[in-house]
Amino acid sequence: MDIVTENQSFEEFASERKKERRVKIAVGVCAAIVVIFGGLYFFIVSAPKLSVETETFVIPLGMGSAKIGAQLETQGLVRHAWAFDTVLLVRGLRGQLTPGSYTVSKSMNVWEVVSVLSGVPANVWVVIPEGLRKEQIADILAEKLAWSDTQKSEWIAKDTTRNWTALSAPIDQNYSEGVYFPETYLIPLGEAPTTTARRMQSQFAEKFAPYAKEALKQNVRWPTALKVASIVQREAAGASDMPLVSGIIWNRLLANMPLDIDATVQYAHDTAATGWWVPLKASSIRQLDSPYNTYLHAGLPPTPISNPGIAAIKAALFPEKTACLYYLHDPSGQIHCSATYAGQQENIRKYLK
Repeated sequence: MDIVTENQSFEEFASERKKERRVKIAVGVCAAIVVIFGGLYFFIVSAPKLSVETETFVIPLGMGSAKIGAQLETQGLVRHAWAFDTVLLVRGLRGQLTPGSYTVSKSMNVWEVVSVLSGVPANVWVVIPEGLRKEQIADILAEKLAWSDTQKSEWIAKDTTRNWTALSAPIDQNYSEGVYFPETYLIPLGEAPTTTARRMQSQFAEKFAPYAKEALKQNVRWPTALKVASIVQREAAGASDMPLVSGIIWNRLLANMPLDIDATVQYAHDTAATGWWVPLKASSIRQLDSPYNTYLHAGLPPTPISNPGIAAIKAALFPEKTACLYYLHDPSGQIHCSATYAGQQENIRKYLK
């Protein structure tokens, strides 16, 4: 029992008791806060597990922060997706994560997971569009994989197809074009040029295998089909007119006519200094003495002139039946063909002048 002392007024006694109660209440509130926030940390921010092996988490191209958080939660790498999104917001990282693969663990808390995913990925996405030549692919790879100038030059200059026997048919010794399949790849950062080349060639072998069998059925050498596909890829305005372009190319080949295709001349003419696939002046096309100049030489060029996709490969093997020997594209990209040179001149007058 609390007793008022002899020299203490009742008011003083009451005041001291109030202070003691306030202190007790404050201590209780603080304890509650510690318990609440400790619980929140455990159930929201803390690592899902105490000790576990590392694993790979992949951020696909185009995936937003909300979906990344949802995927992390699904894989058990964070307790709550919204906690991940909150940490991103606090750190100013929303929309700033680089697509690729990262090494994470369920023993990491959400702050640690964010730190890893906001760093440098172990593997990066590399998108190789259809119709590029080897040098253009080198530009993309060098940027994405952090290659040195020496590594980039090595990839361009070295004949990585030498003695390659995919599809049970060896590629010519100097075959350095057409077999780097245009695809979206997930590649280790800093991967060696020769390893990357083999990766893309293996993808080509896998994708092209069914069409190599079809070429054999048609009594067409698969390198021939690939050369045609590479030209179709560069000449067509889109997948829809690829079969027609292919049909016209085959018609000219069977008639032993020069193909008269600008893209083959561009392939021989262009350099890194001039730029790639730069339109040539009509007056200078016939002046380039090269086996790739299909205005001067009948037949196909020595090698493919680009790395084609499946649509162009299919068009090369399944061309549209047509009587046309000439074609052009108008400014809107629409193709117009004719069976005679006079008809081609009329199309030029009508659609290009």
